Amino acid sequence: MSEGDGGDGEGSGEGDELTYADAGVDIDASEAATAALIGAVGSDPDAGDSASDYAGLLDIGDRYLALATDGVGTKLLVAEALGDYSTVGVDCIAMNVNDLVAAGVRPVAFVDYLAVDEPDERFAEQVGEGLSAGAELADVELVGGETAVMPDVIRGLDLAGACVGLAAKDGVFDGRAEPGDALVGWRSAGIHSNGLTLAREAVTRDHDYADACPFDGYETLGEALLEPTEIYTDLLDPMREHGVRGAAHVTGGGWTNLERLGGNRYVIDDAFDPQPVFEFVQSEGGVSDEEMYRTFNMGTGFVAALEPEAAEELAAATDGRVIGRVTEGDSDEGSVAIRGLEL
Repeated sequence: MSEGDGGDGEGSGEGDELTYADAGVDIDASEAATAALIGAVGSDPDAGDSASDYAGLLDIGDRYLALATDGVGTKLLVAEALGDYSTVGVDCIAMNVNDLVAAGVRPVAFVDYLAVDEPDERFAEQVGEGLSAGAELADVELVGGETAVMPDVIRGLDLAGACVGLAAKDGVFDGRAEPGDALVGWRSAGIHSNGLTLAREAVTRDHDYADACPFDGYETLGEALLEPTEIYTDLLDPMREHGVRGAAHVTGGGWTNLERLGGNRYVIDDAFDPQPVFEFVQSEGGVSDEEMYRTFNMGTGFVAALEPEAAEELAAATDGRVIGRVTEGDSDEGSVAIRGLEL
């Protein structure tokens, strides 16, 4: 991965640089549509509810009831191509529980929604096995689900879910970092379940998912893309014990997720190195460094902000490390500086 230059991948010609929008996902348009939806739904200030950037919080007296919902996305197309749905259930669980953890909430129960064009016992069983494995890893209960057969709406299948959690009112994170805070990061498992539209477009320019993987750890390229999303529920107690102010689940939008922690400047000095799958995607798609860091987690899947002394202790108590610091920002939106890039 180059250090902030153009980053055009080896073998890509001028004008061939691939972006997330080119692949079919315009993040700015998506955020605008989400804002329109939220604006139309509205909220009742007298209803006693609250929210974080990762979960909806409902005041139920002495605690918050929290809800999050998410899906697996176009990673399902890689599973379909390989005929292997055994891991996508883990992704579905992970994308939901990690959002609750980022809010400071303990996930407790999960329901899934599987939509298909036609019933198929084989992939349904594989999806179920993945959901069961993910629930065990996350320590949540699978309490039900729904399977819908909709041939006029769905081609193949779609998998999503919703997770409920509970937290004491003084247990949820404030969600805002302060200048002077340190940033602790934890390694991702790979691409996780974001940016797959761009990754798939890049990989399949000159390859098939079943092609042999040119880097270690996987037999095929598709297998590398299907590496399940890391689950971070085991970080919740240590983060609370060490006074974490706010956390970021590095999902869609890549490293710009840190801007959810407030209008500061987030300076990343020691991020984890990206896994080889990211380098392959960048090379094959001619993707710029900036586009990579705005789309993917690039090796770091979860970040927390807290006081520097406590940050060192938290990193030592977990598998994390201090990756950066928070400084005064020059805009309300915030910014991220990483590997010579200003995001």
